[in-house]
Amino acid sequence: MSRHPIVKWAQRLDDVFITIELPDAQDVKLKLDPEGKFFFSAESGADKIPYEVDLDLHDKVDVDGSKASVGNRNICYLVKKAESKWWSRLLKQEGRPPVFLKVDWDRWVDEDEDDVDTKPAPDMDFGDFDFSKMNMGGGEGFGAVEGEDDDDSDTEDENVEEIPAPKKDASSSGAEHEVKNV
Repeated sequence: MSRHPIVKWAQRLDDVFITIELPDAQDVKLKLDPEGKFFFSAESGADKIPYEVDLDLHDKVDVDGSKASVGNRNICYLVKKAESKWWSRLLKQEGRPPVFLKVDWDRWVDEDEDDVDTKPAPDMDFGDFDFSKMNMGGGEGFGAVEGEDDDDSDTEDENVEEIPAPKKDASSSGAEHEVKNV
């Protein structure tokens, strides 16, 4: 009998991110059909324990635009939606989702915040993905304006006047010492 790995999901207007947490997965198989049928199977561990996930996604998907990445600790899928719209849930079936299905809060973006950050997560290596259009920064200065001085001095310490410490020999004899205001 197959087990279910933990499956996390998040969405954008055009895509659904599905991450299957299964360390050392072997013999990974994925079937995705245009009607939204998502099937995953793999084996893991020294005993080659079988794992399986069979989901009916909420709506139709673009199989050709979807991509997969198999890593050491998880398998990531970028499922392209057939229509650019927000899904109210991941699965067709209403009601409570299966216990192994969880929201991926690291990748989750609310509907009204979709245009804020479109960079994929660091563990999602899609090979031919064009990162040059993603404005990921880099280069010298990391956003510093050209011509700005990059001195390491602390501006807070520049206008501070040092006050000498009181002498200890007067305090041991019980004498009072004078405090000067600067």
